[in-house]
Amino acid sequence: MLQGWIQIVLTLLIVVAITPFFGRYIARVFQEQSTFLDPFLNPVERVLYSLVGVRAKEDMTGLQYARAIVYSNIVMALLIFFIIMSQGWLPFNPTGVGAPTWDTALHTTISFITNTNQQHYSGETYMSYASQMWGLGYHMFTSAATGLAVGIAFIRGLTGRPLGNFYVDLIRAITRILLPISIVGTIVLIAAGIPETLAGPVVVPTLENPTISQAIARGPVAHYEIIKELGENGGGFFAINSAHPFENPNGFTNLIQLVAILSIPASLIYTYGIFANNLKQAWLVYSIPVAILIAFVIVTAIGEFNGNPAVNAILGSSQPNLEGKEVRFGWAQSALYAAITTASMCGAVNSLHDSFMPNGGFVTLSNMFLQIVFGGQGTGTAYLFAYLILAVFVTGLMVGRTPEFLGRKIEKREVVLASFLILLVHPIAILIPSGITLAFPDQLAGISNPGFHGFAQVIYEYASAAANNGSGFEGLGDSQPSPIAIATGAKTTATALWWNLSTCFSLLAGRYIPIIGLLFLADSMSRKQLVPFTSGTLRTDTGLFTGVTAGVILILGALTFFPVLAFGPIGEAFFIKG
Repeated sequence: MLQGWIQIVLTLLIVVAITPFFGRYIARVFQEQSTFLDPFLNPVERVLYSLVGVRAKEDMTGLQYARAIVYSNIVMALLIFFIIMSQGWLPFNPTGVGAPTWDTALHTTISFITNTNQQHYSGETYMSYASQMWGLGYHMFTSAATGLAVGIAFIRGLTGRPLGNFYVDLIRAITRILLPISIVGTIVLIAAGIPETLAGPVVVPTLENPTISQAIARGPVAHYEIIKELGENGGGFFAINSAHPFENPNGFTNLIQLVAILSIPASLIYTYGIFANNLKQAWLVYSIPVAILIAFVIVTAIGEFNGNPAVNAILGSSQPNLEGKEVRFGWAQSALYAAITTASMCGAVNSLHDSFMPNGGFVTLSNMFLQIVFGGQGTGTAYLFAYLILAVFVTGLMVGRTPEFLGRKIEKREVVLASFLILLVHPIAILIPSGITLAFPDQLAGISNPGFHGFAQVIYEYASAAANNGSGFEGLGDSQPSPIAIATGAKTTATALWWNLSTCFSLLAGRYIPIIGLLFLADSMSRKQLVPFTSGTLRTDTGLFTGVTAGVILILGALTFFPVLAFGPIGEAFFIKG
């Protein structure tokens, strides 16, 4: 038991320790200050700017920035859809897999372009190496860089600066942050035992019967794995994601993945402190997601350590819940991974979330409902400060102080935008399609578990899509037959078609509407005149206001989604207790 808790504490301490160093580097990159990579990358970036036709010093408005994101993402979506549907005749296809169904290809395209990587397929049987590298892997960089660019633009606007240029931010996010770390990370992961090869599956005789052979899938996994975590993408090369020994073979690779997942979203809050010239406030804001994450990790870990009461009654002793978990990680690292991957909107998994105790289901769903426990790549930081703006307004009303943030008045437009983003878009993208699906449990849902857990399965799938997380409770009939199975006569299903198309709504609504709203909010803040600080100004860099903000976050999240949690994991917990 003690060893497991020590592993959890050390992992979180490493993340906190690297935050100021990485946060300072990100700030230097996007403030266009000198870095050690300048001699190598300045010429490369000039060529890229020339090819794209971008004027590096030309700032965009919120509308122009949003338009650039939408246009570029449409072009990239068409590219990935073409690659997936053409994989049957493209090179690097050692298994000869053909094109998947059109609805699977569409869902996969939208899922990866939105940085969600929700997978209604098994990577080793559905996708060729070309699709994994050129399509999915490419979009792991661009979708993560898009989110990071939005986060930086929001920070600029919040601190009174122009939003910048999307194409410049996109290129610098890839060349200065994602790509260099991914190159180093790939080398480390290869050394740690993760394969990186273009060779096809290896066929070996089984130990039980040497006359029977088994095909072991492999591929160019290591470079795919590091950007999967660093960019908060989460899409696995193999069906079982980071529970697969070729994606996550040991405790060292597990540690690298956990640190990589949190490194950018955690450091962006420190980056804000540098932009705002207020590191005190940055650390106070940083304490909100850290405190919530620690509490959620403890809740999840206690549930998994204590195990299932029904099973313990049969065994006559208390045993950890190891169902759906890899022995090499155990209860502690599985619980920590589940809490971190849903807190950060990464969505990678090293265990089956469907098999967790209700504590784990409560935590993973709550993370995706709140979206600010570090949250998505770049957008999570922006969401956190949108909550801060709401807290300023609410607190100002209660104590009779002027609602100001960083010397700029919070007025009707800012409150409407922040409320729209937090209180309307996310619940609509989850609850409406969930309600429709649950109204037809046999025809649409394909639920594999009855009662509270089956309810949670459906809610989880749409919450994962809307939050751009991508993990799943599984157990739903959301996968069409593989291209190989279709070639041998397997039929597609209406249930999988519904899941592919309905989650596309949540994917798109959960990604682009908030991004556009955040950019408009940042643009509005950037245009405001500074007002002088007076005795009537509400200070936002105090422990008291930080506590109020945390309360606003939890109250709004609880009021919106508590009924869903009550019918899901909370109800399941009472049911198990009897």
